Amino acid sequence: MDEVKEKKVEKLADVTVRFAGDSGDGMQLTGTQFSDTTAWVGNDLSTLPDYPAEIRAPAGTLYGVSGFQLHFSSLDVNTPGDVPDVLVAMNPAALKKNLPELNPNGTIIVNTDSFDPKNLKLARYESNPLEDNTLDGYHVYKVPISSLTSNALEGSPLSVKEVARCKNFFALGMMYWLYNRPLEKTQEWVKKKFVKNKDIVDANLKALQAGFNFGEITEIFTTRYIVEPAQLPKGKYRNISGNEALSLGFLSASVKSKLPLFLGSYPITPASEILQYLSSYKNFGVKTVQAEDEIAGVSSAIGAAFAGNLALTTTSGPGMALKTEAIGLAVMTELPIVIVDVQRGGPSTGLPTKTEQADLLQAVYGRNGEAPVAVLAACTPTDCFYQAIEASRIALKYMTPVILLTDGYIANGSEPWKIPDIDELPDISVSFRTEIEGFYPYLRNENLARPWAIPGTPGLEHRIGGLEKADITGNVSYDPDNHNKMINIRNNKIKNIANDIPDLKVDGDETGDLLVLGWGGTYGTLKDAVKRARAAGYKVSQAHLRYINPLPKNTGDVLKKYDKILIPEINLGQLAKLIKSEFLIEVEQFNLVRGLPLKSKDILGKITELLGGNNGN
Repeated sequence: MDEVKEKKVEKLADVTVRFAGDSGDGMQLTGTQFSDTTAWVGNDLSTLPDYPAEIRAPAGTLYGVSGFQLHFSSLDVNTPGDVPDVLVAMNPAALKKNLPELNPNGTIIVNTDSFDPKNLKLARYESNPLEDNTLDGYHVYKVPISSLTSNALEGSPLSVKEVARCKNFFALGMMYWLYNRPLEKTQEWVKKKFVKNKDIVDANLKALQAGFNFGEITEIFTTRYIVEPAQLPKGKYRNISGNEALSLGFLSASVKSKLPLFLGSYPITPASEILQYLSSYKNFGVKTVQAEDEIAGVSSAIGAAFAGNLALTTTSGPGMALKTEAIGLAVMTELPIVIVDVQRGGPSTGLPTKTEQADLLQAVYGRNGEAPVAVLAACTPTDCFYQAIEASRIALKYMTPVILLTDGYIANGSEPWKIPDIDELPDISVSFRTEIEGFYPYLRNENLARPWAIPGTPGLEHRIGGLEKADITGNVSYDPDNHNKMINIRNNKIKNIANDIPDLKVDGDETGDLLVLGWGGTYGTLKDAVKRARAAGYKVSQAHLRYINPLPKNTGDVLKKYDKILIPEINLGQLAKLIKSEFLIEVEQFNLVRGLPLKSKDILGKITELLGGNNGN
């Protein structure tokens, strides 16, 4: 037997990998397991799951391609990577769809077993790209993943179809070997996930090990790569997605407020996971209701708030539109609820599995009448945790609805999260009105918040509803002067929140040629672009808004210190409209609405264009 040649080992600072295949090939599972293991070994990372827009797109077609991109590094990671360095393509459609995004001279690992005439035709290839010059310039590794998986599982009691499904674990094991990742984390997960089916456990573990062994013994891989752990602040970390971070944030808010958590929600992509996550925390007293529709979801939350719960409803853009009237009811009744909008591509059904930032104006203005609410926006998966607590704090303190915006990218994407000490989180406990003497339902405290009196409290019986309220008494009122007064009270209450939120922070010089102003999930992309621009000598800084309504008190002062303001958004300029109308200044815009996160290189190009190549050198 020939002796296995020793492989060359090369250190890399960072790598961006994309797993791609048919929606039934398990690419999301593969990417998630690779991410969890990568976080476990200490790399910083950022992920971008990319789901097919259609639930049951025909197998082998371009429409059915599912992808998962992961950027991991020994350095600070802010984005899932502009383009992948490595593409693992499980079929021709995955190769064709993702090849234009691959880095020049990038690496392709391809499942050759799937490149048969049928799949080539489904992917609209006129010839086999593995045999013509389509892949010239790339480092191509041709691996018969399907047949190697089948050979490794020879004798398994599983059906042929079930054996074929294990090929993603073979590919995962191969990638674990290539990037020096341990198998233990995934092995533990498999045993727990499929505990009720020993045959499935055995098959997946064998396929995983076979893929790892293939990397070791095959001669097609001559180099193995090492990415050292990142120098992250000391603490305990776990990999977390935005939706999971939101769920844990609201759970923490429930603990810190000493209120039971209630979620009334209707399933909608990409927000459904929040309902799924929170439903598993019944041991914390969490109540979740999967309502029959969006209106019922938000209405049940209003009822829960009336009864003294920390009340939450979750949705995406189309659901926000349906919840509009009920949110107005929450404004009129002045009850504390949090509405989470995980934005996706629109209008209408739009692009359900893709990301967008186009619900901003809907959140700020999208209700009939003068119905102001507080609007916050999370900027990273980790920030989702803290903004969930902050949205809850503001809702409870000011007795008002709060809309918390995230988006499909940060909801499904993940990064290492430093688990906080619960004692370090702010106390947001509340006091219910219990004193009978002098009680009226629309009295005001120093925050213009009305008292929160739990139904059934003796002597504090009161009526609320959707009709205009008389000041102090809360009686139904049609008096025009009272209406004007109440509108201004509700508006001023939201404005006053500006006294209770942090100033807008600038990353970089406090004056300069250009300020890049963003909001939401574009944060990492803008941070990378500004960092690269500053390294090139450009006088550019970054500021990112996490509070949209009201804006931080110093926003205007910050903006006027720069010659130009650039606002990149995944919409046609919604924040730009708000900034121009509020501060009467001109801004530069960068708007690209493709259902995908913005790329750092595109923002860097816009910065260079605006500054005319003048980098001070």
